[in-house]
Amino acid sequence: MIDQLLNNADLWRLSFFIGILACMAVLEFTLPRRNVDARRKLRWTNNIGIVILDSAIVRILLPTTTIAVAIYAENSGYGLFNLITIPYFVALVLSVLLLDVLIYGQHVVFHKIHWLWRFHRMHHSDTHIDVTTGIRFHPVEIILSLLIKFAAIIILGIPAVAILLFEIILNATSMITHSNLRLPLWLDKALRWLFVTPDMHRIHHSVYRQETDSNYGFNLSVWDRLFGTYIEQPRDTHEKMLIGINQFRDHREQIVDKLLSQPFRDR
Repeated sequence: MIDQLLNNADLWRLSFFIGILACMAVLEFTLPRRNVDARRKLRWTNNIGIVILDSAIVRILLPTTTIAVAIYAENSGYGLFNLITIPYFVALVLSVLLLDVLIYGQHVVFHKIHWLWRFHRMHHSDTHIDVTTGIRFHPVEIILSLLIKFAAIIILGIPAVAILLFEIILNATSMITHSNLRLPLWLDKALRWLFVTPDMHRIHHSVYRQETDSNYGFNLSVWDRLFGTYIEQPRDTHEKMLIGINQFRDHREQIVDKLLSQPFRDR
């Protein structure tokens, strides 16, 4: 059963990706939190185009996958979970938690180190935040993120099933937390004690740098609370807050060629 699951990992990931993207797009249309972007067609076309380009570049430059690395580590006996004896379910849960805090930490580092920020800011230069913002990342950032995951997998000996589970969760929560979805305030407040909500993460995309350097989590909100990077509400209201980066506000900056060159340009 596990072998069959791993053999169809790409199909599972793609199915969840398309399903969550479609579901959140419908919910955004029916329950929008902010006014719908007038240039949504331009943004969506190019944001999805970036995803396709990312996938092609990764296939060419990294002819392996996180799951393949996990299987290699397990067969070679590398990593913490391959050296100690604990129940398989416990290893799965711990692996997902460790990967989640790793992504939180990686996110912080990409904000704090200038040359990494130049690549990550392409994600932040979207002038409207919705479900497609959650899949818009520069190819260089994608490759660096994968290399970090490869190292973590080998050091920790993370099971391949945990990798598949986490990547599905990360992909889904990235789209959900970036969505322009209106949740009842009582539900948003309750969910925030454990999970990142769209209102919580939207603050992270504010033009104010103090707010940009907060609410780094994608899935679990506990890391922001634990490490003191949590902001509850934006300086401006959610309806009025300005999204993006001031130097890349022109609508032409949302086109693929401009997006790819943003790390190498300053005004």
